Amino acid sequence: MNQSRLQSVRKAQEAHRENIQKSLEHRLQVARAKGDEQLIRQLEAEMRYSG
Repeated sequence: MNQSRLQSVRKAQEAHRENIQKSLEHRLQVARAKGDEQLIRQLEAEMRYSG
């Protein structure tokens, strides 16, 4: 794989990871606003797992 392609793949992977993190943060905010303790624990665990 050439360097340009490799760099594009890495950028896409990083963008994907950032989007997942933002989605998790938003879902966690909503769960906290609703007081859904089970969902809060689940999302917090998912955030720890995803790093």
